[in-house]
Formats: sequence, structure tokens, C-alpha cells
Amino acid sequence: MYRNFTCGALRMDHVGQEVVLSGWVQANREFGGLTFIDLRDRYGITQLVFNMDDDPKLCKHAQELGREYVIQASGIVRERSNKNPNRSTGDIEIEVQNLHILSASKVPPFTIEQDSDGGDDLRMKYRYLDMRRKPVKEKIMFRSRAAFEVRQYLTKQKFLEIETPCLIKSTPEGARDFVVPSRMNPGQFYALPQSPQTFKQILMVAGFDRYFQIVKCFRDEDLRADRQPEFTQIDCEMSFVTRDEILDVFEGLTKHIFSILIDVDLPDFPKMSYDDAMRLYGSDKPDTRFDMTFSDLSDAAKGHGFAVFDQSEVVLAICVPKLSDQYSNKDINKLTDWVKRPQVGAKGMVYVKWNGDGSFKSSVGKFYSDEQLRTWCEIAGASPRDMLLILSGEKDITRKQLGELRLEMGRRLDLMDPHSFRPLWVVDFPLLEWDPEVERFHAMHHPFTAPKTEDIDKMLKGDHETMKSLRADAYDLVINGAEISGGSIRIHNRALQEKNFKLLGFSETEAEDQFGFLMGAFEYGAPPHGGIAFGFDRLCAVMMGTSSIRDFIAFPKNNMGRDVMIDAPSPVDAHQLDELGLMMKPQ
Repeated sequence: MYRNFTCGALRMDHVGQEVVLSGWVQANREFGGLTFIDLRDRYGITQLVFNMDDDPKLCKHAQELGREYVIQASGIVRERSNKNPNRSTGDIEIEVQNLHILSASKVPPFTIEQDSDGGDDLRMKYRYLDMRRKPVKEKIMFRSRAAFEVRQYLTKQKFLEIETPCLIKSTPEGARDFVVPSRMNPGQFYALPQSPQTFKQILMVAGFDRYFQIVKCFRDEDLRADRQPEFTQIDCEMSFVTRDEILDVFEGLTKHIFSILIDVDLPDFPKMSYDDAMRLYGSDKPDTRFDMTFSDLSDAAKGHGFAVFDQSEVVLAICVPKLSDQYSNKDINKLTDWVKRPQVGAKGMVYVKWNGDGSFKSSVGKFYSDEQLRTWCEIAGASPRDMLLILSGEKDITRKQLGELRLEMGRRLDLMDPHSFRPLWVVDFPLLEWDPEVERFHAMHHPFTAPKTEDIDKMLKGDHETMKSLRADAYDLVINGAEISGGSIRIHNRALQEKNFKLLGFSETEAEDQFGFLMGAFEYGAPPHGGIAFGFDRLCAVMMGTSSIRDFIAFPKNNMGRDVMIDAPSPVDAHQLDELGLMMKPQ
């Protein structure tokens, strides 16, 4: 056998036993007549020791081993004289009697240690080496355990795991599709699924009332730290359920995996309406680990001769506790420059300091009395030594800008503990968004989301302005400012679905061509149903207190959507293109 123990298994109980280990050489050290090797596998590291006095040939053989050589070693477990309390096997070592090289290794292009000296691109090119490092390896292993616990929980809740197709029909709604040409149907294309949405609804019509799938999804969109062109969803659907029944099931799933995997007992999840989230935080995924909710100073600040405020739709403030003594004019100027960056886009920022002696200092002090500034502070819930940061302008834009400023202050003041978790459900989203540039509605979630029951008649009979006020029976799970999952109650009535497609700008022919199969299914007894999809990679990242999903994916793409390890995407053979009918014809 290659091994009878792993490199993380041996303890003091095994002293005196003869063992066989196999793994990779992590480090090779010489001290006088002794040679020490750290042998690593995915379970841990065990120290091997070779004595020149006992076996010079074997010791010399050990000294020739390079980093990342794959070896097999057998010998006797003994107690270490110099124990390592930071290693699970740190009380023992192996006195090696036999050594075999199973595979030699070139010198790795970067150090395979806890902290590597390799840059992102280099480590992605040699991803198989990077995954040997403990931080990456542990994230991949964590993801595996999370998937197991999800399956365990949902199976106990009577969900069925059912696979849906990966080659489907392209639709223009939503993000861009990855398309796949069909050799047997020249000039026609499949698309890779952005989600299994329509298939899981069909499964509800088919009577499989509780479905789930840990499924790959694909979107050809711009990338960032928490987004990849292919990603994994925990995709779920249920029949004969209300919104709150769905939230209870998946709040239970979330609590279960947090408890089992990271020993965190989450409190019950509060619900917050979309309108309140935007009004108080300027975001539909608010980070509630810290306060600084928005205060509206419009009535108190407008009409006093300061043109910037007088000409603004809203004047909004956040109160930053105990900042008046800490922030100098230089600090405030730097913060003003920060909000003026193109990524935020504010034209400027106003501040008010409520000093410890009761006085006030403000960048607009010449327009407002101390009594008026005190009123602002009282509206914002401030106390002496606090500071107000104020932005103004169009309502929606200013809310977004102040939301970014709030998060930046949370980062600067170290208020975002990655190991503190504040979940909440954001509910009652708008059903539709009006896009004035193209003069059409877009679905806030997707075209299959149902309006709230009390808004159905308004949707069927209302005018254009009424459509803007429709609320969706939709919900997002937000943890620490990250959208972890989203879902909705679905439309299960053909007439209502046709109406929604019409509002979204589909002609009858387009709607029938793209989604006729789904609307046709609704005519054969469709149950009320709804569902949710978790971003599995993002859920893992939030649980582990990191913002990047990339390390939880075994073979991720870089920020240009490329797999630099295998060099993909890449050109294909001209013969393949010809077979697919994609060869460019000469002019």
C-alpha cells in the first residue's frame, strides 16, 4: 500500500507504531547529522526525521529531495523532543526506515506556503499548485462540506434533486447568453442556462412540488471579485406555498449551515421592505452591521439661500459617531475628493461638526445659524462630538452616493467585522423598472415574478403610471451587505404572464416564440409556486469572511473571463468552424 495513515492523522496514541505515509515535500531542513522533512497531504503535515549516524545512505537520499517531490516514507512513530503546538501532528514525528520517490518535481514557480510570493496571474496559471496551499485548499474543502449539508437539509425537507438541461434556448431578457452552435442544425444555436428558471417552473406543473439542484449557471457579463462567467446556484422551487413559508424553509437552511459549518447561531431574520432599504441605506442590500442610517434634512435645509441645497430634490445626511474630534480639515478634504471620484459621482460634500463644547462648525456655516445646524443634528440623532456628512441632488442618485459614502465610513472606522453576521430579508420590490432611454419597462427580478396579490387587478387594468407602482412578491436574503439569495412567487396564470410580457415590450409573437412552452404548460393545471436561488460561491465567501468567490471555485476564470491555466477561450480548428457553418466566406 502507498499509505496506511494520512499526514494529519498521527498523535501520541500512535507512538511505537510502524506507519506508511505518502505526500508532497513541504520543506527540507538539515541540522548537523539530522535531516527533517515536512510531508504534506490534504489532511495535514507530519515531520519525518533521518539520522546520518543510523543510516547515512538513507539520510543522503533524503537531503536530495526537492520541494514538492512526491514520496512514500515508512518508519516508527516517536514523540518529538521539540513539539510544535501550532500543528495537529506537532507532538510526534516519524523515524524513517524506508524512503521511495514516487514523482520528482521541478522547482515550483512560487512558494507553496500559507502566504505565497506568487501574484494572482501566476497562481492561476499554476492553479493545481495553488490549491496545495492551505488557505485555498481549506476553502475548496469548506465548499464541499457546505454542498453536503445543503443536500442533507433539503432532502430531509422532502426536496427532490433533479437535473435540468445545460443546452437550452437563448432569450434576450436578462444578462447576455453564452451561445453554442449546433452542427446538426446549421445556423441554429443553443444557449447555456443563466438559471434553470423555466425548467423548475415546469417541474412544478409536473407535480414535483419540492425541487432543488446545485447547478452551474452561465452569464456572459462583466466580471468583478464576486462574479464569474460560470457560477453555482442552490436552485429551489416549491408548490402550494406562500412567500412566508418559503422564507421559513430557507431561513432554516441558512441557519443550519451556519451552525454546522462555522458554529454560528444566527438570530431570526428581520424583514425590511425595499422602500425602507432604499430610504434608510440607499441600497437594496444594506449592510446592517453598523448604523448610520440616512436622515432627510430637505425641509430643514432648503430655503435659506444656499443654492446647492435649494435646487436639490433631496438633502440627505448620515451621522458618524465621535468623528468631530478625529477628522481634520485635511481628512474632510480627502473624503470630499473620494465622493467626487467617477465611481461615486457626487459634486461635493457638506459636513457639520457638533463639537464637545456645544459649538458647531460646518462648511456651510455662513448660510446657517448654530440653531439651524443643531436642528439638523437633532433630526439625524446626533450628539456632541458627532459629525454629519451631507449630500444633495436627485433623490435616487443621492441615495446611491450616500450609500457608498456610508459603506466607506464603515470600512474606514473598522465597523465591518467579517465574522459578525447580520442577515435580513428585503421584500416587496418593485415589479417593473421604467427605462426612459429606451422607453420600456424592465423586470426588476425576471419576467416570471408575480405581482403581490393585491396588485394583480392593477396590473391587468391599470395605466402606465400605475404600472410603475406595482409591487412584486419577491424577496432577497442579504447578509453583511451581500445578496446571498433571491427569489419570488411566480406567475402561474397564462393571462397574467402574457400581460407581463406585453408590459416588458414583447410582441405576442416574440412571447410565444420564446416562452410559449411555459405558457402552454400553465393551461394544464399549474399550481401556485415560488422559489429561490442562492449564490453558492458567494454564500461560502460570506461565511468565511472574504469578499472574493474565486478561491471557492476549483478552476476559476480571471477578471477577463479567461482560464489562464488551460488558455481558454481559444481559437478552434477551421474544420470545426466549417462543420458548424461558421466559416467566414470570402467577399
